[in-house]
Amino acid sequence: MPNEDVKIETPDGDLARWFGDEARLGVQRAVAELRAGRPVKIIDQDAVIAVAAAEMMGGAQIAAWHTATAGAAGLVLPAPRLRHLGVLANTASHVSVDGLSADNIDELLFAVSRPAPALLNRPADSSEAAALELVKRAYLLPAAVVLPLAKDDSSAMVAVKRSAVENFHEASARSLTIAARTHVPLADTDDAEFVVFRGGDGLREQLAVVVGKPDPHKPVLTRLHSACLTGDLFASLKCDCGDQLRLAVAEIAREGGGVLLYLDQEGRGIGLLNKMRAYGLQQQGHDTLDADAVLGYGPDERRYEVASAMLALLGYRRITLMTNNPTKIAALESFGVQIVGHQRLIAGVNPHNHNYLSTKARRAGHMLGEI
Repeated sequence: MPNEDVKIETPDGDLARWFGDEARLGVQRAVAELRAGRPVKIIDQDAVIAVAAAEMMGGAQIAAWHTATAGAAGLVLPAPRLRHLGVLANTASHVSVDGLSADNIDELLFAVSRPAPALLNRPADSSEAAALELVKRAYLLPAAVVLPLAKDDSSAMVAVKRSAVENFHEASARSLTIAARTHVPLADTDDAEFVVFRGGDGLREQLAVVVGKPDPHKPVLTRLHSACLTGDLFASLKCDCGDQLRLAVAEIAREGGGVLLYLDQEGRGIGLLNKMRAYGLQQQGHDTLDADAVLGYGPDERRYEVASAMLALLGYRRITLMTNNPTKIAALESFGVQIVGHQRLIAGVNPHNHNYLSTKARRAGHMLGEI
């Protein structure tokens, strides 16, 4: 039998403080709750709201919740989705579901064609915008159901501060540490070391492949590669990702050394499920950027704070970046990485990925030349 007289005390009486950044851990708990289909609370100085992922509820449950709360529940939708629905919007908006049926609400969430109902909407406030960001971090469809609560609400939901959601990427980068590193021979070089990082957003382990022995006092040839399960593992012909991955390792080996950061940011940061949804929309005639916009995503949802932290932990401050994407150059520089030059990385073009690549060149400014 346990001794009930024995009590374990921490110096400040708060055990949670001993196990990491409370704010970042709060976001991670909230993400897990949303993915499990449960609501969470976002707390701001002036407001408290309940938040649920719209796709985990569906139109019927959202309509029922709206009725049960005397019309207080609403939807927060991102600007790309609103524009697709014919609503002029430059920012996320709170959409009233007054008078909308369950089918109407499902159309707002999922329909490819524009739904018939007129939408009453207003710009999302800061807490509602944080709700949308939290649902995105859960890699669910970017649509949040929100319900105002009393400031002293005591319901048993996981609670997170708005500021914690807004600062999550920066906090995740600060939390990064090297967990393991070991030699792994590859087809294109037998002199490769895999470095696994712990921390970040808590859902994934980021990876660096260090080829050779790069001199940290000189610019290090570097490739940032976002994970692509279909291209990297299954050799999908819809993109050039797998070809780029292997070409980058081979080029780095030929140059005598460098580093490849393998970042878990599937589908330009929208996750595998939503990437498959976007592929389905591409089959209906949408290009890669418009397909993401139909779902509610911007042209590129990736973030590079963690990549900057990985390079710093490896000791590489000045790099030559292998990329076709000028946005990636600007993003890394904004986080303090000194880029002294860049090299294009042109991989295979085939009939299945030609439109994908030409769209990136034409609409996103990728430096692909003639394809």
